[in-house]
Amino acid sequence: MGSGTMTETLLGVEYRISPFSFFQTNIRQAETLFRYALEYAELDNTKTVWDLYCGTGSITLPTAQYARHVVGIELVESSIHDARTNAERNGITNVEFYAEDMHAASVQLFATLPRPDVIIVDPPRAGMHPKVVEHLARLGAEKIVYVSCNPATQARDCALLDAVYSVEKVQPVDMFPHTYHIESVALLKKR
Repeated sequence: MGSGTMTETLLGVEYRISPFSFFQTNIRQAETLFRYALEYAELDNTKTVWDLYCGTGSITLPTAQYARHVVGIELVESSIHDARTNAERNGITNVEFYAEDMHAASVQLFATLPRPDVIIVDPPRAGMHPKVVEHLARLGAEKIVYVSCNPATQARDCALLDAVYSVEKVQPVDMFPHTYHIESVALLKKR
C-alpha cells in the first residue's frame, strides 16, 4: 500500500497531491503555462497577489517567490490542506490559503483580505461566477492574469470585465496533445 499521495516538482516547488485535489496532468506544459502567468503578472517583490481557484497552490507557490504576499482561495478543502502542506514543506511563508466558496462568500471574504495589486484566476471549465467577475471589476487591481482550460468561458469573462480591463495579451498552451483542448493565459490591464 502506497502513501495515498503523489509528489511532483513544478518551477522548483515540490508538491504533495492527494487523490481529491486538482493538479495539472501534463507537468512539462504546466511549467510553460505557469511561466506565462508569472511573466504576465510582472511581479517585483512589492506586490500583493490573489490566486483564485488556487487548487493545491500550483500557481500560488511559485508566485510567492516573486511577490510580497500571496493569498490563495479554493473551494475544495483537501486542495487547501495540500496547498498549506506544500507551502510548509517548501519553506514558503508569505502565503495564506482559504477554503471558501467564492460564488457564495466572495464579497465578505474579499473585504477581509489585503488589497491585491495582481489577481490570478484559474477557474474550472465553466469559468468564473458572475458575482466573482463583478467583485473583481470593483476591486480594480492593476492586472488580472486569467488562466483557463476553456477559451470560450475565458472570452465571456473577459468581455464582462471589459468596462474596467482591456485584454493585452493571450497565449494558448497545448496541454493536451492530439486533442482540440488547450489552456490559455490572458493578461488584462486596468483601463
